[in-house]
Amino acid sequence: MLRSIRRSFRSCLGYLRLVPVFLVCVVVAAAMVFAADIGVHITEWELPEGTFPHDPAVAPDGALWYTGMQSNTIGRLDPKTGKIREYKIPTPDSGPHGLVADNQGNIWFTANFKGYIGSLDPKTGTFREYPMSDPAARDPHTLVFDRKGMLWFTVQGGNFVGRLDPASGQIKLRKIMAGGARPYGIVVNSKGIPFFCQFGRNRLASIDPETMEITEYPLPEGARPRRIAVTPDDRVYYTDFARGRIGWLDAKTGAVGDILSPGGAESAPYGMAATPDGIVWYSESGVKPNTIVRFDPRTKTFGSWLVPSGGGVIRHMAATAGGYLYIACSGENKVGTVAVSAASQ
Repeated sequence: MLRSIRRSFRSCLGYLRLVPVFLVCVVVAAAMVFAADIGVHITEWELPEGTFPHDPAVAPDGALWYTGMQSNTIGRLDPKTGKIREYKIPTPDSGPHGLVADNQGNIWFTANFKGYIGSLDPKTGTFREYPMSDPAARDPHTLVFDRKGMLWFTVQGGNFVGRLDPASGQIKLRKIMAGGARPYGIVVNSKGIPFFCQFGRNRLASIDPETMEITEYPLPEGARPRRIAVTPDDRVYYTDFARGRIGWLDAKTGAVGDILSPGGAESAPYGMAATPDGIVWYSESGVKPNTIVRFDPRTKTFGSWLVPSGGGVIRHMAATAGGYLYIACSGENKVGTVAVSAASQ
C-alpha cells in the first residue's frame, strides 16, 4: 500500500509541473496509518519567489496570514479566492518569524533578526514597533494572546519569556535561569495560563500571568520539545523533535506521557496545533515528503498523510474555529490549508 501511495504522490508531482503556479495542488490524500473514518484535503498556494514563509496565523475573517522571513513581508491569503497580498515591513531585514492576529484583525509578529515585536493594521497598512526592554532579548520567537488581550512571547536565544501590553506598549521580560533553555513554542490554556516548551532542555513550563513566576515540568530524558498545543481539557501536548515522539502533560498532576510518531524515531515532529474537537495535529519534518499527522488522544490512534509539495519543513501550523489547519511550507515557498471530512463524503 505504501509503495502505491508513493507512486501516486510522484505522479501528482509530475502533473503539478503543468498546472498554473498560483494553485499548486488540491488533493484528497491517502492515509498511511489508521484513519479509515476520515479524509484529509490539502490545498497549497505558491507564494512570491524568495518569501520563505515561517509561521501561519488565522485572522478573525478567516484569512491565512504568514510571515515572509526572507522577503521581509507580512502576507495575507484569502483561502476562498487564492488572492495574496503582501505588506512590506519598513525596517529592513527584520526577519519576521511568529505571528498572531488580535480580535480587531491587527497582525502581531516577532522581528527575529531585529529584536522587536511588530504590529500591522491591515486597514491602513501601518506598522508599529515595540523594542525589547533588554538588548539581550535579541531574537523574539513565537507569540500568543491571552483572553485579557496580553501578548505573550518566547525569546529563544536570549532565554526569556515576555509579555507585551498592547494598550501601553510596555514589555516585561522574565529570564530563564537555566542556560540554553531555548524557550520556543507557547500557548495559553483556558484559565489564561501561558505554557511554553524549552527546546534546549527536557522541560515544559508555565508562567504565572500576574507574577511571571515560572513553574517547570520535567519530561523524559533526552526529550526536546519544539512546538506545543493545548486541547479543550487543558492537557498540553508537544512535539519531541529529538526522539520522534508526541508527548503530553497533565498540569494538574504533573504526569507526563508520550508515544512514538508513525514516522519513527527519526521523524522529527515539528509544527503542531489542536483543533476545537480535541484532536492534535502535527507535522513530521524528518519524513520526506513531510507528513501531516492526526493524533486522537482518546483512542491513541494516528492518521498520516503526505504533503503534496513535500512540505520543505512545516515549522508551525494554526487551527481555525471551524477545524481547518493552516500550514506554511518554508522550503517549498508555499502556504496551505488542511481540511477534514468523513471519508464517505
